[in-house]
Amino acid sequence: MDWNMIWTLIDPRLLIVVAACWIIGFMLKKTPLVPNWSIVYIVVVFAALLTTWLLGWGAESLIQGILAGAFAVYGHQVVKQTKIGVDEDAD
Repeated sequence: MDWNMIWTLIDPRLLIVVAACWIIGFMLKKTPLVPNWSIVYIVVVFAALLTTWLLGWGAESLIQGILAGAFAVYGHQVVKQTKIGVDEDAD
C-alpha cells in the first residue's frame, strides 16, 4: 500500500479524526448493548460529523469524513488480521 496515496485522498489535518475514530470504535466494541455490525456505521457517521464540524459544511468535508472513518476501520482490521495471522503461524 502506498501511504503517500492515502494522504493525497485524506487531508492530513484529519489524522486526529482517524485517531478519535479508533478510540470511539474501541469503546463501542467494549459496550455490550452495541451490536458489532453497527460499529462501522457509527464510526463513519461520527467521522463525517466531526470532519464537517472541523472543516465546515460541504461535499468535500463530507467525503473527507467518510474517508477518514473508513481509513480508521481499515487500519483496525489490518492490525487485527495481522495479529490473527501471526498467532496462527506461531502454532
